[in-house]
Amino acid sequence: MNIATIFSFVILFAANSLLQAAPVKVELKQANGKYRLHVNGKEFFVKGAGCEFGNIEKLGQHGANSFRTWRTENGRSSGQEILDRAQKAGLLVLMGLELIPDRRGFDYNDTAAVAKQFASVKEQVLKYKDHPALLGWLIGNELNLFYKNPKVWDAVNDVAKFIHEVDPNHPAATALAGIGKEAVDEIKKRAPALDFITVQFYADIVNLQKRLQDAGWTGPYIVTEWGATGHWEVPTTEWKAPIEETSSMKAKAFAERYQKAILADPDRCLGSYVFLWGQKQERTPTWYGMFTQAGEEMETVDVMHEIWNGKPPANRTPQLRSITLNGKTPYQNARLKPEEPISAVIDAADPDGDAIQYVFEIMPESTDLGTGGDFETTPPVLSTLKSDKGTMALKAPAKEGAYRLFFYAKDGKGHCGTGNIPFFVGK
Repeated sequence: MNIATIFSFVILFAANSLLQAAPVKVELKQANGKYRLHVNGKEFFVKGAGCEFGNIEKLGQHGANSFRTWRTENGRSSGQEILDRAQKAGLLVLMGLELIPDRRGFDYNDTAAVAKQFASVKEQVLKYKDHPALLGWLIGNELNLFYKNPKVWDAVNDVAKFIHEVDPNHPAATALAGIGKEAVDEIKKRAPALDFITVQFYADIVNLQKRLQDAGWTGPYIVTEWGATGHWEVPTTEWKAPIEETSSMKAKAFAERYQKAILADPDRCLGSYVFLWGQKQERTPTWYGMFTQAGEEMETVDVMHEIWNGKPPANRTPQLRSITLNGKTPYQNARLKPEEPISAVIDAADPDGDAIQYVFEIMPESTDLGTGGDFETTPPVLSTLKSDKGTMALKAPAKEGAYRLFFYAKDGKGHCGTGNIPFFVGK
């Protein structure tokens, strides 16, 4: 190989490296009354998930094209690491820029505090704006939830204006908890620099079009959180414990809600991010995450895989038909005496015929209850028993109080069905 050939290869390699390092150009376009995002000139409908600590690589393998975050630095990985992993997985990131909501005590009348927060956010934008895996910016999360000071939208607008000044390649939006006319009116008045809004609904997402109409929002939007029925939307026990749906009930709801809400507005909906690609404690360790604490996929992953790919995954998750505690379902207020015997029964089946291992765990009812997804500590596991059959004899705790019995059906191939029954121990 002569010097000229070597030099040509070096130039070509350098050119490819520069091309790969260039930011993508993301534009919001409207044609014939239809809004769409375009990435480097090609239409882009968001097929994504909320992902903070979840497996980014698996998300790409399951057919998603994007994920959203709530902040640039999550305490485990830097924004650079997250974006780099996204790029390798073929995903684009709607990157969160964290603004402190006033429900946590932040005073948006305090100009010095607002300026300090703004300075921090500007540094984050400048740091990551040219990354090739960046889709756009999400300014704050659910700042409208229990908020009192409309000046929060002034702060959002300042960030959006700054983004447009320094980053011509990416749009700016803010994420709302639900949607209401008061917040929409304030956003229209105080935050005109936003390119679009995003909304977050759970069971009520089936009423999304009515909620948008009632709020007076006629522009484009993304649904940045949707998924399991919220803990505030379900029936409760006599002792006020919210009753969680099984993983199979959630899977059915995911499929229905995607059809009725996300696909129902082809003119204004830019796509969605299902919640949550990963695991978190929020009322229980299994309520909102699509994975168990051990990293196993739940049935909701199967549903999203089929939505994103048009066909189910090669191997699917065990499906739960029913769970009972001493013959009672989760909705029948199971009350026990201290150390009373428990008969736990789970009826599950694996669509692929894989052998199922069953796990039964007792935990106290959570008492560390956050708001709007705020951090909660996970209660301790008091007992764990395993079986290759769907029945197990346990014993109620000796201490009076509220508890949950968790049921897990594992196929040994990285999939798990889940459910739980609240129960109360008293004399």
